[in-house]
Amino acid sequence: MKLFAHRGFSGKYPENTLLAFRKAAELDIFGVEFDVHLTADRQLVVIHDETIDRTSNGSGFVKDMTLKELRQYDYGKWFGEQFAGEKIPTLREVLAVFKETDHILNIEIKSDIFEYKGIEQLISEEIEMAGIQERIIISSFNHESIQRFHQLQPTIQTGVLFSSLIVDINSYVNSLPGDALHIHYYHIYRHAIQRVIEDGCTVRAFTVNDAAIARQLQTAGIEAIFTDVPDIILSSLHRIS
Repeated sequence: MKLFAHRGFSGKYPENTLLAFRKAAELDIFGVEFDVHLTADRQLVVIHDETIDRTSNGSGFVKDMTLKELRQYDYGKWFGEQFAGEKIPTLREVLAVFKETDHILNIEIKSDIFEYKGIEQLISEEIEMAGIQERIIISSFNHESIQRFHQLQPTIQTGVLFSSLIVDINSYVNSLPGDALHIHYYHIYRHAIQRVIEDGCTVRAFTVNDAAIARQLQTAGIEAIFTDVPDIILSSLHRIS
C-alpha cells in the first residue's frame, strides 16, 4: 500500500508550507498531496482553507487578496514559534521542490465552494511548465472541475473526491473521467466501495493517522492512503511487511 504525505509533512511541520514540502521530499514515500486556490490577481497558491484564518496570523478569503497581500502574513507560527516566517507558497514553488524527486503529486483543486473561473487552465499551464505531467494526479470534490481539467489534459490522472457515499457510486464514477476514487477511510469497508474495488477501480483513502487502522487497510484492496504522519505510518507498515 502506497503513502501520500497529506498537505506535505503536516504532522510535524505547518501544513502546505515549503518547509512541510521539503521535509516530505526527503521521505521514501510514494507521493505528496496539497491544495490549490486562486488569488484576486489570479495567482495559484497552496493552502487548504478558503480563508487564511486558521493557518496564518491574518484573516480573510484567499480569493479576495492578491499574492502580495497574502504574503504579508505568517503561515508557520500558528503551528509553533520555531516555524515563524513561513509564507504562503505558490503552486510553481511547490512543484519546484519536487522537480528532481520521483514523488507523485496529488493536486487538489479547491473549487468546491468558490468556482475559480479558469483555474484548471492555469494549473495545466504550470504543470506543463514544470514538465512533470506523468507524475501528477488532479483531484477535487468539484467533479465539474475534474471534467474541465480532463478536457485540457486527458493523459493526466484524476481522482474523484467524495466526502460521503452516493447511491450506485460505481456507475457514477464510471461516468466521469476519473482514474481513481478518493474517499474517507471509514467508508472503505462499505459494500458499495468493496464492489468498486472488486470491479477494478483504484481507491485511495484519506486521512489515516492511526497506525493500527493503516495496517487494517493494507488488506482492504486499496492502492494508497493519505496521512499527516507519513513517518509513523511508514515505520508501522514496514514492521509488519
